[in-house]
Amino acid sequence: MPSTSNLNTRLVVAVAASAAVVLSAPFLGQLRAYLRAAFPGQFVTIVGAALGMALAGAFALALARIHYARAVRYGVIVASTAAAVAYALATQSGVPEVDVVERVHFIEYGAIALLFYLAFRPLGDAAVVVLPILAALTVGTLDEWLQWFIPNRVGEARDVFLNLAAIGCGLAFGVALDPPPAMAPTMQPRSRTAAAAVGAVFTLVFAGFVNAVHLGHLVRDGEVAFRTHFAWEELHRLSRERAERWRRDPPLTLRRLSREDQYLDEGLWHVRERNLRWAAADYDAAFLENQILERYFAPVLDTRSYATPEPTRWPAPQRANAAERAKPRREFVSQAEPYPIVTVWGGRRWVFWSLVVTVVAVLLVGAWRPRWRGHA
Repeated sequence: MPSTSNLNTRLVVAVAASAAVVLSAPFLGQLRAYLRAAFPGQFVTIVGAALGMALAGAFALALARIHYARAVRYGVIVASTAAAVAYALATQSGVPEVDVVERVHFIEYGAIALLFYLAFRPLGDAAVVVLPILAALTVGTLDEWLQWFIPNRVGEARDVFLNLAAIGCGLAFGVALDPPPAMAPTMQPRSRTAAAAVGAVFTLVFAGFVNAVHLGHLVRDGEVAFRTHFAWEELHRLSRERAERWRRDPPLTLRRLSREDQYLDEGLWHVRERNLRWAAADYDAAFLENQILERYFAPVLDTRSYATPEPTRWPAPQRANAAERAKPRREFVSQAEPYPIVTVWGGRRWVFWSLVVTVVAVLLVGAWRPRWRGHA
C-alpha cells in the first residue's frame, strides 16, 4: 500500500503547478508583449532558448536517474521525444511566434502529466496511467475555459484534446524516468474509486466548458440565420445596452486582465466574415452578413474599438452596390463563428445536463458498488 503522506505531498505539488498554469493565462499575453518590446525581433530566439534549456534539464535528469533497464527506458524517452517533434511539425502554422508559443504550451502539459504521474505512481496499477490523463485533461479544460473569458484569446474543445499528445509524451517520459514499482492491469478498489472521482470531476468541468463555449442558438430572421451564444431577445437587449454604453465609453483599449465582451466579439466575427466575403467577390454572402450586423450588431458597426480603429458600417453607396450584386437565396446560414456552436435540442440545455448527470452517476455508482458488495 503506498504511503498516504507521500502521495498527498506529490499530489499537492501537481495541483499547485496546475493552478499556476491555469491562472497565468491572463498574464501570458502581457509577458509576450513585454518581451517583444524589450527585445525587438528576438522573441522567438528567447523563448526557444528557454525551451531548449528546459528540455536539456529534463534529459540531464534522466541521465542521472536511469541506472537499470537503460535500453528500454532510453528507448521510451527517445520515442516520446520523436512523437513530440512529429506533433510539432504536423501542427505548425508557419508563423514562428505562434509556433514557439504552442511549443511552450506543449511542454507545460507534458510537465503537468509528469507531475500527476509521479503523484499516482505508488498506486501500482492501471490508475498510474488513467489518473494522470484525466487530471491533466481537467487542467487543460480549465485553462481553455479561462482563455475563453480573456480578450483576444480563444478556447475550444478541440484544443483540450490536442493536449493529449503532450500528456502522452509527458506520461511516457515519467514512466521511463521513474517506473512504477508494480503495474497490475486492473485497478484495486481504492484506485477505481479515485479514477471514478477524477473522471466525474473531468466530466463536470468539461460539460461546464462545453455549455459556456459550444452550446448556443440558431437565430433565424427571414433569409438569414446565424449561430450565437445569445437568444434573440438577449441580442436585442445587448444591442440597446451597448449602444448606450459605447456612446459614453467606447472600447478603445484592449484590457487583457478583464472579461471578454462576447457580444463585441461575435459582432467582430461577422465584420471579418463580411469583409472576407466581399474581398472574395462573394457579394451575396457579404450583403447578407452585413444584414446580420445591421439587425443585431449595429453598435459594433458604429463604434470605434481596439479591433476596429474606425467604424465599420458600410457607406450607403457600398451597401447599395452590394444589394445590387447580391443574388437571392432561399436561406443563408452564416459561417462566421471561429469554433463550433452547437444548437441541438432546440436550445434546451436541461437535456444536455441530464446526460451529464447520468454519466457522472454511472461513474460513481460503478466505482463504489464493489465496496457495497464487500460490506453486504
